[in-house]
Amino acid sequence: MTTAMAENAADHTTAHTTENATNEPSEPNDPNDPITSDEWAAQLAATAPGPHTASVLPTLRAEKLSHTGRIDALKALERHTAWIQAQQADILAALEADAWGEGPPAGWDRNTEAAWNFTCEEVACALKLSGTTAARRLEVARELASRYPPTRALLAQGEISYSQAAAVTEACAVLNPDVAEQVEAALLHKLPTMTTGQTRRALAREIVRADPDGAEERHQARKRQRQMVHYPQDDGMAMWGAILPAEQAAAMTAAVDTHAATLPDEGRTLEQKRVDALYDLIVNRAVSTPESSGGRSAAVVQVTVPLDVLIGDTDDPAHLKGYGPITADQARGVAFAEGTVWRRLITHPTTGMLIKTDPTTYKPTAEVERHVIARDAYCAFPSCHMPAHRCDLDHVEPFNHDNPTAGGQTTPDNLTTLCRRHHLMKTHHPGWALKRDSESGTTTWTAPTGHTYTNHPRDYR
Repeated sequence: MTTAMAENAADHTTAHTTENATNEPSEPNDPNDPITSDEWAAQLAATAPGPHTASVLPTLRAEKLSHTGRIDALKALERHTAWIQAQQADILAALEADAWGEGPPAGWDRNTEAAWNFTCEEVACALKLSGTTAARRLEVARELASRYPPTRALLAQGEISYSQAAAVTEACAVLNPDVAEQVEAALLHKLPTMTTGQTRRALAREIVRADPDGAEERHQARKRQRQMVHYPQDDGMAMWGAILPAEQAAAMTAAVDTHAATLPDEGRTLEQKRVDALYDLIVNRAVSTPESSGGRSAAVVQVTVPLDVLIGDTDDPAHLKGYGPITADQARGVAFAEGTVWRRLITHPTTGMLIKTDPTTYKPTAEVERHVIARDAYCAFPSCHMPAHRCDLDHVEPFNHDNPTAGGQTTPDNLTTLCRRHHLMKTHHPGWALKRDSESGTTTWTAPTGHTYTNHPRDYR
């Protein structure tokens, strides 16, 4: 949509709402402009937001839009929400600068200067926020203005969400400015294609890559702070757990899952069995007796680590299944622990995607299954975070039972991990379709409305 088109629509809207008591904006009548509300929605969803496009938003009435148009309208409104939040961040940053510009009263020393900044209280009252939330908004705004202008620009263009922009400031807060700038630059072109969860995982990995020594120092500091946690909850329940190194948490989770698989169902859900297994392992099996084996369950902890990291040539991050990026030292600790089994996984030198070729039968071999689960890590639907080991392995192109060589073969390139819900949706819901690019590993979903959504594979480099 051009600025002239948006201005034209704004003029029509203004004129109509002035004359019509119902305040229902009319459709633009310029022959070069979209005619239907659906077409306006599609244009706005693909256009960078601003004052002129915002003036056209009143044309996006739900009752005038088709199902496809309503999806486009949601995208357009979300882009404008991001644009507004960028403007709000600019004002918050200016308010913060105003406060520090005034300075504390004469005689106050540096240790009490922070007490003079009452901007947080003003913002909290004005926006009906808690003091903590207001302080966080101010901090994000200050960081976007001073350290991350490119991220702020993406927010203003409606290319990313506010939660993504906040994630950049939060994750990079531990870095010095030069390294933070390096991390931002490495991910900037990818952010518009990511969800907030994917953004946080990518930031975590890039931070370990850019600052391996600092990442290890921070890990060791947090490791010294490990602790048990126990919080009361409603209805006679409690939350019990521990804050501990990620690799230990992964080992404990694997042990619980292994033990839960041995318990009878007895009407219990999987989550109920896992909780019961945890209790049983701690309370009933904590003490080894002559009558008990005292042995460990055959739990599996999966760490994907490049060979050059494994042998100590580099300190790039590794990937711990169920957690995300870990430091090289953590990965080497797991890799060289007693009883560790190594399985070779080959990655593409350019994309970092796991690659492999295996026989073609309907049921994947154990090796193929391990490979696909390690490669995909999560359900291949863009917004889903179900771990791959809990997903189904689904043929992207259906397997041809009559002639397996004719297509739909059981190769890693034609397999992907889908949680049960998205597996059923892809297989049985009319209109949903999935394609997978064997070169890049990117999966592209087409919705019944015709909209497409992409999910990018994990980079193991």
